[in-house]
Amino acid sequence: MRALSKPYKNMQVSSFVYYFLLVSLCIDFSQNETSAVLRRQRRRMRFRGLRKSSYAGRRNLRQPRMKLPARAAPSIPLINIDDGVMGVFDSLIGLGGHESSYSVLPGKKGQCTANGMIMFDKAVWSPKPCITCLCSRGEVICDTTMCHPLKCPKTIIPAGECCPVCSDTASSLDSNIVSLEDITELSGDSPEPNDLLNPDVLSTARTQTEKDELLRTEVIEIKEKEVHKKGEKRRKKKGKKNQKYKAYQKEKKPNGRSDEERRKLFEEEELQLEKEVIKKRQEVKTRERDAEQYESDEDDGTFPIPVPPIETPPLPAACSTSESTVSCINAKLTQIPPISDPDLTSLDLTGNIITTISNEAFNGIPNLEWIDLSKNNISSSGIGPHAFKTLKKLKRLYLDGNMLVHIPSELPSTLEEIKINDNQLHAIDEDALQGLKNLVTLELEGNKLSEANVSPLAFYPLKSLSYLRLGRNKFRIIPQGLPMTLEELYLENNQIEEVSEICFNHTRKINVIVLKHNKLEEHRIAPLAWINQENLESIDLSYNKLYHVPSYLPKSLLHLILIGNQIERIPGYVFGHMKPGLEYLYLSFNKLTDDGIDPISFFGAYHSLRELFLDHNDLKSVPFGIEEMRKLRFLRLNNNKIRTVPPERICRTHLHDDDVHYNSEENENEDSRLEHVHLENNYINTRQLSPHSFSCIRSYCSVVLKPQKTK
Repeated sequence: MRALSKPYKNMQVSSFVYYFLLVSLCIDFSQNETSAVLRRQRRRMRFRGLRKSSYAGRRNLRQPRMKLPARAAPSIPLINIDDGVMGVFDSLIGLGGHESSYSVLPGKKGQCTANGMIMFDKAVWSPKPCITCLCSRGEVICDTTMCHPLKCPKTIIPAGECCPVCSDTASSLDSNIVSLEDITELSGDSPEPNDLLNPDVLSTARTQTEKDELLRTEVIEIKEKEVHKKGEKRRKKKGKKNQKYKAYQKEKKPNGRSDEERRKLFEEEELQLEKEVIKKRQEVKTRERDAEQYESDEDDGTFPIPVPPIETPPLPAACSTSESTVSCINAKLTQIPPISDPDLTSLDLTGNIITTISNEAFNGIPNLEWIDLSKNNISSSGIGPHAFKTLKKLKRLYLDGNMLVHIPSELPSTLEEIKINDNQLHAIDEDALQGLKNLVTLELEGNKLSEANVSPLAFYPLKSLSYLRLGRNKFRIIPQGLPMTLEELYLENNQIEEVSEICFNHTRKINVIVLKHNKLEEHRIAPLAWINQENLESIDLSYNKLYHVPSYLPKSLLHLILIGNQIERIPGYVFGHMKPGLEYLYLSFNKLTDDGIDPISFFGAYHSLRELFLDHNDLKSVPFGIEEMRKLRFLRLNNNKIRTVPPERICRTHLHDDDVHYNSEENENEDSRLEHVHLENNYINTRQLSPHSFSCIRSYCSVVLKPQKTK
């Protein structure tokens, strides 16, 4: 046995070499014959008129030698090549059901991409055994090799071949043989079994011409059936549309429209219906995709919160929008519009008829910084307890002109300005302003607030408040518990009768106090009420019940407004303690007389006064001391009883008696800065005025003398 083993091995090697040479010869013969049959069939179909165009490079189309896989691939649908590059490739054996990996490259002059490689226009290649592809104007067109029908009753496909051969010519040693009967042949949209080409029928054809003709006939019949099916579908669709149109005509009367107009209207409605169907399908796909994404995220251990799409209805025509603002002023809105825009920062809804604010009203616009809901019909009961809680960036909230009886709860701590003027607020408890540590401005004018219903601790949480308006309420005294940071306080149009010495003990930064239109008398203002204030610069005590200029005014005072009182006198030295000195003194509409102004009444303000209003009083002459006011720019003495203007009452024309020498340069530097003097509506005879009466005024047009009264 050992002696025979070596010759036996040599014989096996020789047999294998002979077998390999034989198979190569068969492959070459079969390939050449198949290509010749394919070329003859293309020429025949071209001459019969099935395709009129031709491709110059047709002769370069060759089938490369490539091995078949272990099993034959299923077939692919019929492929029509518009450019006629390869005539008509109507083969029924190919890659049916296999998803293409090719894609078109738009804008690259018809180039294609296949399996990561770029193919130029008109390029031909073979991606798989027995499959030939063409790049035509950016589109990849593939087809399988057309095989020549055989006469033998049984055929097999040898390994490495594309076409079958008779079973008696194949080697019994080849294990990769597949019978032709095992190959599934499909075409188009899965035709019926009777539409498929029968290999037995092809094998009974007597001549090659008959075989070619039979093959062509079968292909044409399959195509005709496909066209017939498509036409049948179109006719059914058109018939259904006509039936719908007839029903539409019966349902809706002509209304004077022509048939063409009714048909057009019907088609528009049908198109709109189709759009809605497409939209619903897209929504279903979106939900399915989101569900798949949710499942994949669930597998990863993450659980996202699904947010359903919100379809926001359009805003009324009276509304206007910009990049970050929606304005609906006087738009007759009855509720806050359902807006969904995270980029919106300003919402103006002034002058509507909104009555309620729900907890979800601002869910779609969480980044609002400014809301104006003034002049609506919003009540406290109509505001949800959490309506403003979600607005983490809100800075300004305007609720003027509504029907609120208390301040809304749970306001954002980011608020810097709140306006609730002209409502019906009748109480502020100690928790009403809780958490508003960033609030700078609070306006509560025109309500029903008083010291009886405002808690002394109400303003305690306001650590940044500097501007407080409480005008047009019912306060009889200055509210208690004012914030230490307060700079401006407005209490006009109340019923305040007293200013106690403890009112402003903790408000060391206060700068402006407005107490006009109250019931104050000078003896009801405590001596220590504000005299020690170091930052208080402006006090407005207009339209009260004062009979003379109050004493013990703040030493830092710059503006004193006393219009509309019953002041008859300016006490001497009343301004003497002020530093740097009073700059603006308004005493219009009082009862000042010549006896009520002493030579030292303005002491302490000669070097600082810039504006002095003494109009609408009972003065009969220009008061003493005005000529000493070297910084005075604006003087009002109109509507008095003045009869003359002495040369030295407004403009100083000479030095004091103790000045021995007259220094013109020094006098020029001390000239008055008066720019406006009003003396109209007095009893002045302008013809009798001295030419030196207004010598210190640079422009005479700044002196108003007309009209004058007569007896």
